[in-house]
Amino acid sequence: MSNVRVRFAPSPTGELHIGGARTALFNILYVRSKGGTFVLRIDDTDLERSRADYIDKLIESLKWLGLDWDEGPYYQSKRISEYTSEAERLLSDKKAYRCYCSVEELASGREAAKKENRAFLYAGTCRELPPETEEKFLKEGREAVIRLRTPEHGSTVVNDLIRGEVSFDNEMLDDFIIIKSNGQPTYNFASVVDDLQMEITDVIRAEEHLSNTPRQLLCAQALGFDPPRFAHVPMILAPDRSKLSKRHGATSVEEFFREGYLPEALINYMALLGWSPGDDLEILSLKEMIDLFSLPRVNKTAAVYDVNKLAWMNGHYIREYDADKLAKAAIPFFKKKGLIKEELSANEYNFLKRVTTVVKERARTLVELADAAEYFYIDQFEYDPKGIKKVFKKEDAAELMSTLTEELQALEPFDAESTEKLFQSLSEKTGLSPGKLIQPARLAVTGRTGGPGLFEILDLLGKEKTIARMKKAIEYVENKM
Repeated sequence: MSNVRVRFAPSPTGELHIGGARTALFNILYVRSKGGTFVLRIDDTDLERSRADYIDKLIESLKWLGLDWDEGPYYQSKRISEYTSEAERLLSDKKAYRCYCSVEELASGREAAKKENRAFLYAGTCRELPPETEEKFLKEGREAVIRLRTPEHGSTVVNDLIRGEVSFDNEMLDDFIIIKSNGQPTYNFASVVDDLQMEITDVIRAEEHLSNTPRQLLCAQALGFDPPRFAHVPMILAPDRSKLSKRHGATSVEEFFREGYLPEALINYMALLGWSPGDDLEILSLKEMIDLFSLPRVNKTAAVYDVNKLAWMNGHYIREYDADKLAKAAIPFFKKKGLIKEELSANEYNFLKRVTTVVKERARTLVELADAAEYFYIDQFEYDPKGIKKVFKKEDAAELMSTLTEELQALEPFDAESTEKLFQSLSEKTGLSPGKLIQPARLAVTGRTGGPGLFEILDLLGKEKTIARMKKAIEYVENKM
């Protein structure tokens, strides 16, 4: 099925939402599994809300996620002549007509419908205007929209690839506008013209567009083309099953990037929002998803967003990243915390690589990774209050740390292996468990009670910094406890 063509057609009116990103992903999974073509189209005919910087951000987000397109991006704003031409053809075929009803007249109709508690439907006032009346309106300078003639009876049926057959009563579909008075096409008309001219075979999009589909089918029918197949994917809801919004945390791809999520984790997580690969599989590469994806396995019911699961999955990918890839991904977050400079020397980069490798085990995001690495770069830190109470307030804390400091100062070479042997030897000499020795040393050199293995930490800090921090902690205990 190499002739399969799908499109992702976002409107550049804000950052790329997780729902839109998942729609793009499902299109990618479907079309790659069919060996077809993925088209990127920018639906930017909303002149008031569309912005060029949103287009740039949208494209950056798709690239960051690794969702590459084969054609485009095409811009609706550059195709106005195509929509105008097709609308003129419908006018000449009497399949559309110009409507001169004023804003006030339409508002009056809406108000009357509201009072009668019914949906407002255009009454077809201008459907059969005599030529002389239309000429009179034109002379008066009345602005006109173009409306499609729609069937007054019967139904329009959507054969949805996910939801099955969905029928819409034509009596509830009025003669809707296809070209506005400013010459801009409406969403439904522009989408259909684009889909037909770009030979789109399958439209995979959010279920909120299902109500648009009968109008689009009627447009395609009027234009004399076979419409594409449609598949409407379920909504993404918040944990409380309300509409997902900013109060529930990050909702856009850019926000997820800023919060330290990895593209592979976000892709993996989004794929499972409404699609089941079977066999309880959860960790999947993009290639594995493509091999397993099919529309019948997409759920009809809404998917529930779970940030904890995403964080767990992100932690998995952080641990799976190789040292170079993780260090490069972490750089913006280390810079933001002021831990590293704008430009890194080879030695500084290698140190960063070692640090991220050591602290990655417990980090769920790159923000947490940078937080966990802070004491490798900053000497001035507070001691954990719980650690002070549990470790530093012990009677022998200063004496024990002094012994450790003397032993560490004499140690050569100073690396993870030798420091571990030193602590084992001291444990045997003093009769104290290794933990009783490790706890005060860890709190002294990191300010924390938990983290990576102490011996790896000491190796990375080096002897000079380790001794300086140990002495500072001894002074703190002697003066404050």
